Amino acid sequence: MKEIIINANPYEKRVSLLEDRLLAEIYIERRRSKRINGNIYKGRVTRVLPGMQAAFVDIGIDRDAFLYVVDVNEPSVDYENITLSDEADSVINHDEESLEEDLEEPSNGNNSEPLEGKRYSHTSCAPIEDLLREGQEVLVQVSKEPLGTKGARVTTHITLPGRYLVFMPTVDHIGISRKIEDKTERNRLRDLIEGLKKQSLGYIVRTVGEGKDEKHFLADIEYLSKLWEKVLVKSNNCSAPYLVHRELDILLKTLRDILTDDVDQLLIDSNEEYNRCMEFVENFLPTLTDRLKLYTKNKPIFDEYDIDRQIEEALSPKVWLKSGGYIVIDETEALVAIDVNTGKFVGESSLEETIFKINIEAIKEIVRQVRLRDLGGIIIIDFIDMENEENRQKLLQELEEELKRDRMRTKVLQLSELGLVEMTRKRIKQSLSNLITTPCPYCKGTGRVKSVLTICRTIQREIDRLAPNCKGNEIIIKAHPNIAAFFYKQEDTLLEYLEGNYNKRITIRSDPELHYEQYDILVL
Repeated sequence: MKEIIINANPYEKRVSLLEDRLLAEIYIERRRSKRINGNIYKGRVTRVLPGMQAAFVDIGIDRDAFLYVVDVNEPSVDYENITLSDEADSVINHDEESLEEDLEEPSNGNNSEPLEGKRYSHTSCAPIEDLLREGQEVLVQVSKEPLGTKGARVTTHITLPGRYLVFMPTVDHIGISRKIEDKTERNRLRDLIEGLKKQSLGYIVRTVGEGKDEKHFLADIEYLSKLWEKVLVKSNNCSAPYLVHRELDILLKTLRDILTDDVDQLLIDSNEEYNRCMEFVENFLPTLTDRLKLYTKNKPIFDEYDIDRQIEEALSPKVWLKSGGYIVIDETEALVAIDVNTGKFVGESSLEETIFKINIEAIKEIVRQVRLRDLGGIIIIDFIDMENEENRQKLLQELEEELKRDRMRTKVLQLSELGLVEMTRKRIKQSLSNLITTPCPYCKGTGRVKSVLTICRTIQREIDRLAPNCKGNEIIIKAHPNIAAFFYKQEDTLLEYLEGNYNKRITIRSDPELHYEQYDILVL
């Protein structure tokens, strides 16, 4: 069972995808921090970096965007000789969370068909300094949200997604979604689009285009062509930096990309947004109007479907499995480490069978958590090591099969001798934890604070430095209540030692306003 549950108000919109009532994906858009992925800007080049073969572009946001040379259209491109760079990113990665499923699988053998999923680049790519100059105005599209201290990544390879097609006005190419596996259907779709498309324009048939006839694609082509014309007209009549085209908001994008025949219902708790969504569905997806429903109960919609609790659980590093085993997820800036543990599960027969069952059970939860937390980049999974080679291969096959649920592009490497699996997942925006949390002011993001005993010893050393040179007779220590309590209950002999050693009275005062590791020492 697949359901889309939407909580919407003027300040925040939250879209959740449930699979058998379990939260699989969550998207959040806030009024003060709207996403810019897919937006098209007329930007101005502020700096060209030959050493990095890249440029900075001012698009009118806080930080300049980053433009790589492989993302720059040459002034005159011979489309017949366009190839794909293995090192480059997806040609349509500006909206990969919705479009990744529409990339083609790599070609095999002598098949020379171009591949989606790689950046289109000319065989004789010119240096960045020959393509761009400082002060030059350029039409770009955001392909990756700003992440941390990094600015947005942009591209001049514009792509406009529709319901059934992705339009690529700068590339002469026809692609078919890799999830459309039937060869006859792929050929039919390719021939159909070939007959409809204009010269020097590109299209990718999306997964939902399977089985659709000419009228569906014609409607998309006409709509996207008119949209592109508007973009060009607006771009010609404005000065950089300027927002030329804003991508659909999170609700309409959900309708366009996620609301398909296999979705049982889409439930929304805002009457205003329900009417707006219904209008969109009636115009573009009339066969799915019965799936759209207005939630009218007094109980908050995310409480009704137990979504808020599942979001809270997705912020915890430890996730328990039904069997009693658990996984630990450690998200760092460089990579994500996931560790599988047996926990309370002891099995019933052999050790190998026990480990195999835990590993297999963990796979489904790992993939769910990766999707839910929107983890990206390099992901290392430390499965419990197994001796049986057949079990190791089954484990890898199960992981790859489960990852087919993920609409983002992933790549899985072989299982190592130590039970480690390295995989990559495209990262184009912040993970869930980075989106809805901030580094702890206590630990400053380390996840740990000094122990009580360590803080007490630090205070002791500070007194050792101050006391010999102080003329006063009393030393007052202000500390967090936990530290003060520890001094009086566990370190009373230490206080006696210090008082006798320096001939001063020492008083500990509890101050709940102080940081756990903070303390003040006053000499009176």
